[in-house]
Amino acid sequence: MKKAIVTLLVLGALGAGVYLTPALRSHVAPYLAVFHAAPKKEPQTSHHETGAATAPAVSVVKAADADFVETVAVSGSLVPRDEILVAPEVEGFRVLELKVDEGDRVKKGDVLAILVQESLDAQLAQNDASLARSEAAISQSESQIVEATARLAQAQADFERAKPLKTSGYLSGTTYDQREAAAKSAEAQLVTARGGLRLAQAEKAQVEAQRRELQWRRTNTEVTAPADGLISRRTARIGGMASAAAEPMFRIVARSEIELDAEVIETELAKVSAGQTARVNVAGVGDVAGTVRLVSPEVDKLTRLGKVRIFLGDDARLRIGTFSRGSIQTAQSRGLAVPSSAVVFDAGGAFVQVVRNGRVERRDVKTGIVARGLVEIREGLADGDVVVARAGTFLRDGDAVRAFAPDSKISEAR
Repeated sequence: MKKAIVTLLVLGALGAGVYLTPALRSHVAPYLAVFHAAPKKEPQTSHHETGAATAPAVSVVKAADADFVETVAVSGSLVPRDEILVAPEVEGFRVLELKVDEGDRVKKGDVLAILVQESLDAQLAQNDASLARSEAAISQSESQIVEATARLAQAQADFERAKPLKTSGYLSGTTYDQREAAAKSAEAQLVTARGGLRLAQAEKAQVEAQRRELQWRRTNTEVTAPADGLISRRTARIGGMASAAAEPMFRIVARSEIELDAEVIETELAKVSAGQTARVNVAGVGDVAGTVRLVSPEVDKLTRLGKVRIFLGDDARLRIGTFSRGSIQTAQSRGLAVPSSAVVFDAGGAFVQVVRNGRVERRDVKTGIVARGLVEIREGLADGDVVVARAGTFLRDGDAVRAFAPDSKISEAR
């Protein structure tokens, strides 16, 4: 320890130009030899070797064919394709019996509920009496017509016989006038009888119309399903008053068909059209295949979202109101693929950086579908061209690079 301290002091003194005695110099001579030793020269390398060692290493991939499927993401809730609202045709009657419950499947014409019918039965009985009375009036009018016709015939015969007698002077003028008046009176009575028949017939028609209405109301005390479907909601309760102005008694999913009422951002809406296939992931169910049925012509001005209806069909696992996500296949092709990170955009358009003979070469390209991290190259590249996997502005056209993993290939995009 002391020797080290002394050595440092001596070296410091030498550096400062202090004079050392011969005895002290002989003591620190070994340390001074090390201190004054000349540095070793490094071996020289050629300029070519230096450039190769300092060229940046870049990851590259080969352009290769791949399948591309362009999709548009959607989300929304499950709704009926068509919903039928079942309300009572007749009002003011209480619910007597319910035949179905929520979740039941029904056929067209199936009875869903029965309303109280006693008051209509009483009205129908009264109508039966009115109908019988009108039929009797018709019979009476017909009899009066027959009688009036006979009287008219007799009166006209008497009047015809009176004409020659009056001319020959064998019949007084008074008797002649009486027979003429009798004939005219009998004719008027026939006209009246015929009018009575028409009135009786009109009354009968009115009674029959009332009967048809009563029978229609009586029939509609049985609430029936207007189409095949699934009962999604039942608000009717036994003892409740049936009213068309209130909440519908039943809601039916027509034909039990469900679809996704989805929302799409306005920039993607133009790619969607009716008939395109879709894949919908329903919460708690999984993936369900569907088809775009309707694309709304309107975009919400607040949310900037458009509506799309995706038909899923009759599936017992689906529940109305369930949140779902999905994707619509809007385009499909096969072509050369490179990673999205390999494509750079500037004022001149899209380009990639091809590596040839250890140098970077800019190659302008035309792109197509972008899917799952890959870009379709439609023009500008050939199968097998090696491109920089992560292109960027740090590389320039003509730069020397060291390619890393040049044989790696693009995997198929699914």
